[in-house]
Amino acid sequence: MVFTSGWASGINAYAVVLLLGLFGRAGVGDDVPEALQRPEVLIVAGVLFLCEAVADKVPYVDTVWDVVHTLVRPACGAMVGAMLAGQSGGSLSEVAAGALGGTTALVMHLVKMSTRMAVNSSPEPLSNILLSIAEDLGVAILVVFALFHPAVAAGIAGTLLALGIGMVIFLWRRVRAFWRRRKERRERRAAAPA
Repeated sequence: MVFTSGWASGINAYAVVLLLGLFGRAGVGDDVPEALQRPEVLIVAGVLFLCEAVADKVPYVDTVWDVVHTLVRPACGAMVGAMLAGQSGGSLSEVAAGALGGTTALVMHLVKMSTRMAVNSSPEPLSNILLSIAEDLGVAILVVFALFHPAVAAGIAGTLLALGIGMVIFLWRRVRAFWRRRKERRERRAAAPA
């Protein structure tokens, strides 16, 4: 649960808090901490989820939103991870779970941010909307699945995280190669008249 909620928090932290809280309140998730089930937490998470749902679908607004959430998503992943580990007040397992949840959220957030920057270079807005919907559905499906099959959900989250990191590395290499070729062409043009 800690790893999966960290992965999901890196994409949409408010959806994670909202879903866990609602399922805990409904009695579906026995492991959901009471703090996530409080009405004021659910209301704030719901409002912020709606804000993110809108901001995430607008090109370049989503990039600004992601930059602002570079601290929020990992902090939320760490907090939820520590809460899921237990309520013993600073035990080693809570600290480890918080570190795991926060680190996973940070890495997934960076993958999301990089992917969004690449998608924003597309001239049409439909790709942004479709990617945002896919992210939200993916978070919802995996968080719900984690409530019933935490080990399998963690495996899926780990696979998706590895694929995301691989994709970012691949894209980064392609972008670097593009800029290197462009620089070489400019240098050849500048040297040609001489």
